[in-house]
Amino acid sequence: MSQQIDVDKLKRAEAASSLAKDMITQAIEQSSANQILAQEALKQATNEISQTQKLISEVQSQLQGNTK
Repeated sequence: MSQQIDVDKLKRAEAASSLAKDMITQAIEQSSANQILAQEALKQATNEISQTQKLISEVQSQLQGNTK
């Protein structure tokens, strides 16, 4: 049986990780000027990273289920 990778989930994970990268960059840029904005950017980055991890785990679980 061929393994099907959920490309949609991986694309969503890719988008979330890209947003996280942007938020981290924003936090770096804001770190000296506005710590509140930097903290908010880091919170958002954390949320996006969590979403990325969740989506990747779902795809990995699906693949492992297909190989059993």
